Amino acid sequence: MKKYDVVILGAGASGLMCAGNISPKKSLAIVEGNTQVARKVKISGGGKCNITNIEVKVSNYDGDVELLKSVFKRFNKEKLLRFLERNKVELELRKGRYYFCKKSSDDIIELLTRNAKHAELFLDEKIVSATKEGEDFVIQTHQRTLYAQKLVVATGGKSFAQLGATDVGLRVAESFGIETKKFTPALVGLTLQKEQFWMKELSGLSCYVHIKVGEKILQEEMLFAHKGISGPAVLSASLYWEKGEISINFLPAHKIQELIQGKKMLSSAIPLPKRLAKALIQALDVEDKECSKLTKQEREKLKSLHNYIFSPAGSFGFTKAEVSKGGVVSEEINPKTLESKKIKNLYFIGEVVDVTGELGGYNFQWAFSSGFVCAKSI
Repeated sequence: MKKYDVVILGAGASGLMCAGNISPKKSLAIVEGNTQVARKVKISGGGKCNITNIEVKVSNYDGDVELLKSVFKRFNKEKLLRFLERNKVELELRKGRYYFCKKSSDDIIELLTRNAKHAELFLDEKIVSATKEGEDFVIQTHQRTLYAQKLVVATGGKSFAQLGATDVGLRVAESFGIETKKFTPALVGLTLQKEQFWMKELSGLSCYVHIKVGEKILQEEMLFAHKGISGPAVLSASLYWEKGEISINFLPAHKIQELIQGKKMLSSAIPLPKRLAKALIQALDVEDKECSKLTKQEREKLKSLHNYIFSPAGSFGFTKAEVSKGGVVSEEINPKTLESKKIKNLYFIGEVVDVTGELGGYNFQWAFSSGFVCAKSI
């Protein structure tokens, strides 16, 4: 019977980062349900992986502030960039904000795998259960039984089921009496009520918007899709939306009352794609005519272009979600070590924790940061 100092469940971004920062002097094993490591890293960002953002703040996350501050204090964006630079992983900055691998996500996968080469890797092994017998953890896969002094759960969320994603991490946590929040789809497109079905007719069209959800304002491109609305602004907004209203500002860089002057036709005066301008005017029940002929009531209605309020019907679901919201609740975890407060030597990192970032590299930053902090505490 072989007993490991540490067993990590999951060979994704957080699990590999954790393994790579655990001393080679410790006996270490990684259990992964897929036939390859880091499947999600491989396909993300069109195969170039949006690793982090030029600005990473706690406010970019839906999660416990104390936990986020503690983890990012130990391993922040600057440390991640230095780590990648030191290891010759070339990055490129897109839109002045988003860091991607310059060549391919394979660059970062190779780095993470190389750093974790001292770990024994068990691929294509489904996790059946994890229990504790005395001081030791007993991990049962469908092929073998492993024993460990310390257990790290880095199993990710439920999004990307086609890559073998499951909620096994939550089941492991719950088996130890640890409180969890059910996974729900996040960073996902939103479906529409009947009143907004006109948006479906604009499928393929995009524009820059500000979307307000509660106190949050997300500023990015919105894409009209056959099923509803999507694009970066909507995906980030979905993180904060559960039910109820959202508001879209279609003209954040303009003031509608200044635009609708003179003899121009209304649809030409609005600086949006013509098809969208016409559809919005129609949705607001305003006639497309010379701006000078607009009535006071019509001018008032057009103010809604800065504050178009409606309630989405739901989301596109897990099949289209970039990440999962929910996980092991933050109150169950020591913010300095990521160790369970209830079960000694049991750790939770990455997406399995109830911390979810907006679109733009924030979730990979959390994965790498939490993996590093956990490793150093081990």
